[in-house]
Amino acid sequence: MSLIRKTGSRILLACSVLLTQHTIAAPAAIVTPLLTHDLPNIPGKEVLMISVEYPPGAVDPVHRHDAHAFVYVLEGSIVMGVKGGKEVTLTKGQTFYEGPNDIHTVGRNASSTQSARFTVTLIKDKGVDFFIPVK
Repeated sequence: MSLIRKTGSRILLACSVLLTQHTIAAPAAIVTPLLTHDLPNIPGKEVLMISVEYPPGAVDPVHRHDAHAFVYVLEGSIVMGVKGGKEVTLTKGQTFYEGPNDIHTVGRNASSTQSARFTVTLIKDKGVDFFIPVK
């Protein structure tokens, strides 16, 4: 085989590997509702607690919550960030706050080999979806 043909084959193989890597979706977060409770002294508001597991390599799409969101890391390491803020890497026992007007631009597992788990407590409008995708 000629050098040009070998080089061309290697470039084609490298391009197909790169394209494959970029078209395979990252694993999705696994969200489990834990509790929903009305807040009688705050009309129209409720608390929602969820458990979130990020499999290795998991990445959230850009979104917002239209809620006060309080994150507590149970295990592993996660990266969080909101528009206009700095990305932070959180580990077990650390917390993160996201306000009702924040756009959650970064949410991912910091590890490509280990899962991460955290809880989120949201104070939100009653009956309104807690996850709002942002384009």
